[in-house]
Parts: sequence; structure tokens; C-alpha cells
Amino acid sequence: MSEKSKNKTLKAFFYCSESGSEPVKEVLLKLDKADRRIVGTDVKDVEFAWPIGMPLCRKIANLWEVRSNLPKGRIFRILFGVDGQIMVLLHGFMKKSQSTPKKEIDTATARWKDYLKRK
Repeated sequence: MSEKSKNKTLKAFFYCSESGSEPVKEVLLKLDKADRRIVGTDVKDVEFAWPIGMPLCRKIANLWEVRSNLPKGRIFRILFGVDGQIMVLLHGFMKKSQSTPKKEIDTATARWKDYLKRK
């Protein structure tokens, strides 16, 4: 393993609202352990291999998404922003349609604006 591949390119952090809630952490804790492991491995892969593209990661609006495929054909997404070497996990959800719903993108975008305003 090369020296570069041992080091994270990005370090993931959960977005934290002014009230102290961490929405992505909260939704991940609702998943079962096996699903959390899959999503966590995908986030880790982005941390170590950034910049990375499809099929794991895709630009969506002004943000990015980690694309996790769970058992039984389920699809989980985490929308995140990149601030220097920081990967800010903004919004996580179970995807139920072909395209990412505007509501989900709007939620992540609002959290990203809040993060940038408060950083």
C-alpha cells in the first residue's frame, strides 16, 4: 500500500444543527447494523479515495452524494459538501424513486448554507 493510500484525503463529519442535532447520525442509527456497515464503508471509501466518481459518488446540485446499495434492492444516499479537507455529511435518506427528490436536495442545500454561515 502506498503512503498516499494510507491517508484520508477527506475527513467526514456529521453536520450539526444550531440545536445540536446530527440528522445523518440519527438516520443511520435507525438502520440495522449490517446496513450501517455498508453505508459506513462507502463513506470511508470516499474519505480515502477522494476525488472519486461513479458508481460510488456523484455530483448533485452543488453537493455530492454517496451512493450505497443495500440488500433487497434498497438504495441509501448521503448528500454531503466538501469544505477543504472536510466532508460534511448533510442529509441521509432511503431512496424510493429513480431520481433524487428535490425535497431531499433542498434539505441538504439548506444545511450546507447553514454550515457555511456558521463555520
